[in-house]
Amino acid sequence: MATIFTKIVNGEIPCYKIAEDDRFFAFLDINPMTKGHTLVIPKTEKDYIFDLDEATYSALMLFAKKVAHAIEKAIPCKRIGVAVIGLEVPHAHVHLIPINQESDMNFKNPKLKLSVEEMNEIAEHIRQKIG
Repeated sequence: MATIFTKIVNGEIPCYKIAEDDRFFAFLDINPMTKGHTLVIPKTEKDYIFDLDEATYSALMLFAKKVAHAIEKAIPCKRIGVAVIGLEVPHAHVHLIPINQESDMNFKNPKLKLSVEEMNEIAEHIRQKIG
């Protein structure tokens, strides 16, 4: 059975897409910790990120780096925090989270409630910064 992320990649579930190539996909987290919180995934399902072959893992991180630079240009922040937890969806994914302090990375913090318009605006702003 396809994961929710595979359904997003296949267009079966809508998302706020940031970037895509033939192997990877980036989209805004719908329960963001901060504005611009983005998920980066391989299009091929693999439950655990460290089970990816070396070439895919390396390419995923390079794709994430490109997305992180765009987020950093679009969203005022000190850094882009990176987290790989992988328990919530059985599909390898990297969280890119604009942060101004370490506590911004606490997954127990209340999630932001952003409107569809805000999410679309954030996604568009980040997309414009991708080089």
